[in-house]
Amino acid sequence: MLAVPGFIGSALDPLLGVAGDTERRRLLILVGGLSFALSAALTAAAGGFWLLLAALVVGNPATGAFVSLAQATLMDADPPSRVRNMARWTLAGSFGYVGGPLLLGAAVYFGIGWRGAIAALAVAAVPLALAALRFPAPAPNGAPALGEAIRDALAAVCRRDVLHLLLLLESADLLLDVFHGFLALYLVYAARWTPALAALGVGVWTGAGLAGDWALLPTLRRVRGELVLRATALVSLGAYPGFLLAPGIAPKLVLLAALGLLNSGWYAIPKGWLYDALPGRSGTAVAVGGLGGIVASFVPLLLGLLAGAAGIAATMWVLLLAPVALLALTSRR
Repeated sequence: MLAVPGFIGSALDPLLGVAGDTERRRLLILVGGLSFALSAALTAAAGGFWLLLAALVVGNPATGAFVSLAQATLMDADPPSRVRNMARWTLAGSFGYVGGPLLLGAAVYFGIGWRGAIAALAVAAVPLALAALRFPAPAPNGAPALGEAIRDALAAVCRRDVLHLLLLLESADLLLDVFHGFLALYLVYAARWTPALAALGVGVWTGAGLAGDWALLPTLRRVRGELVLRATALVSLGAYPGFLLAPGIAPKLVLLAALGLLNSGWYAIPKGWLYDALPGRSGTAVAVGGLGGIVASFVPLLLGLLAGAAGIAATMWVLLLAPVALLALTSRR
């Protein structure tokens, strides 16, 4: 149910990114947004496996066209401020991280249920998709043809500086999305917390991440992105082992909050640098990031296999590679 749509979406993301460098970008965002609305409506109405699978197959690549190309358009709006605009983008995503569970909880509390919550998202997506009509479209004489855009993307993914940035992004993700995916399992099966306490731990981490993303904006006015990454990675080298070794609930929650604050900027700053490395080709940056995501999608699988063999407590130590890699890669930059 989850793997097939994810595989299809990952396979199509690079193609959508390349097409986004042509004059079709605005149309792709519009169609992606309306397709997402359709997918959400079908998900809310699904009564069996096949309709739900079809809805998710439509929704996964639609999200790529809708969201990723909107991000690329934001990066084109003010090229000198790409890193700070990516920080704004990440802050908006943090509101979704924190607000999504609250929306679902409110829907259940008021008797609407998860179907009602997803149906509301379907309705809300329509005006957002139509807003894409106001986005500036690449000028026909400045936008490459599709074949040229594909060649540009293939050339970009072979560049050493682009590969360096992709490695930086995927290394940081070990203590972002990968950590988020394993955190509740670790707290329940290794730390022996109740599911309710584990939910609290995830909430503390995501809430601290929201606060950190908020604080990142004024920080970037005064401090270079490289220094932010190095300083937070260095502190994380102590905070993350401390979290794994802390014996009680309260110390772990405090260190979880610290980790949520420290990883702010680990996505926004390298992603802004990736757009900087490909000026005038923001769709190509989306495509290159999609190709890196396909390779990185095997990381959770490998970690899951390792957790099955060695236990999740031992597997969590592998994620310490994130701050180590950030220190090494930013020093090379």
